[in-house]
Amino acid sequence: MTHVLGRSDSGVTGIADSDADESSDSSASGRLGAYRARDGSRGATVRIDLDGPHAGLVVGKRGYGKSYTLGVLAEELARAPGVVPVVADPMGIFGSLADLGTEVVADPRVAADALAPRAWCDLLGLDAASSAGALVWQAAAARSSLAGMRAFVADADTKADRPTRRAADNHLALAESWGVFAPEGVTAGDLLDPPEGTVLDLSGLDGAPANAVLRAVASGLYDYCVGERPARLPWLLVDEAHAFFDGLADAGLRTVLTRGRQPGLSFVGATQRPSALPAVAVSQADLLLAHRLTSRADLDALTAARPNYLDSFEERLPEAPGEVLLVDDATESVHAVRIRERETTHGGGSPSASRRTE
Repeated sequence: MTHVLGRSDSGVTGIADSDADESSDSSASGRLGAYRARDGSRGATVRIDLDGPHAGLVVGKRGYGKSYTLGVLAEELARAPGVVPVVADPMGIFGSLADLGTEVVADPRVAADALAPRAWCDLLGLDAASSAGALVWQAAAARSSLAGMRAFVADADTKADRPTRRAADNHLALAESWGVFAPEGVTAGDLLDPPEGTVLDLSGLDGAPANAVLRAVASGLYDYCVGERPARLPWLLVDEAHAFFDGLADAGLRTVLTRGRQPGLSFVGATQRPSALPAVAVSQADLLLAHRLTSRADLDALTAARPNYLDSFEERLPEAPGEVLLVDDATESVHAVRIRERETTHGGGSPSASRRTE
C-alpha cells in the first residue's frame, strides 16, 4: 500500500504493490520514501501531498540529510503537474536539478522596485525616521531603478542638505556594488514559467544581497499568487532558512508562511538550527521532517511547537542519516520514514581529505 501524508482525507491510496506505486502516475503527490519497519526492513511507500498548499520545515544536524531531503522534494515537484518549485540555494548545491529540466539562475538579480521603500531602509541599516533614511525612502517610492534612486538623492531639488544626500548616496552605492539590482531582474512570472521550476543560486552572494534577492522573490511570488491566480501552484524551497529569517528576507518569508497558503503559495525551509527560527516558522509548519538533532535548544523549540502529540519526540528521533520523523499536522500523526535516494546528484556532502589523496 502507498500512504500519502499531508492530506487529512487520504491516508492510503489504492495501490497494493510496492513496485507499482513507484512508477504509477500520482499527479497530486510525490514519492518521499518508505516507512522504517522496526526490524529495519523497508515498509510501505510514503508519498507526500502536492495537491494543496503546505508550509513545511526540514531540520537536522549537519550531515544527516536535511538538504538531501529538500532536494528529493524539489525533484518530485519538478516532475509533478500543476506545481512548480522555486529553490533558494545559498550553498550552490542544487544545480544538478538542471538534469530534470529545472532552470538554474546563476547570480540572480531583482528590480530595485521589487523591494518596498521600508525594505530599502532595513536593507541599508537606516532608521526610516533619520534624515538619510527618509531620503532613501522617498527615492525608493519615486524611482523604479537603483540608478534612478541615486539620481533622486543627488538632485538638489530634494531640499535635503548636502551631508544627508551624501550619506544616502553612500548607502545606495554600497547596494549597487552588490550587483543584485537590475531593471530587468527576475520576476515572479519568470519563476513560474520554466516547466520544471527554477533554482536561484545565491552561493556567490554575501548575506545582505542574498537576503535582498529572497525578500523580493518571496514578496513577488505572494503578490503574484494573490493577483494573478497562476495556472501552477508555486512552492518556495529555502535551504539554510535560519540565515534568511535572521535578515531582510524575514518579513517576506513570514508573509508566505502566515498568508501564502490561501492564494496557493507553499513554503518549505531547511535548517540545522530550528531554535534560530522565529516561533511562527515552526508553529505554521503543517509538515515537519526531523532528522537527527542533539541540541537541547533545537529540541525544545520543536517540542514547544507541537506539545499535543510530541510527548516522546526526543526519544523517537532517528539516529542514522537519511531517516526522518515526519510530523503530519493534517492528521496529527507522527511517522518514521526513510527518505528515498536522490535521482540527481546531491551537492551537499562534506569534502574529505582522504578521498582527495586517493
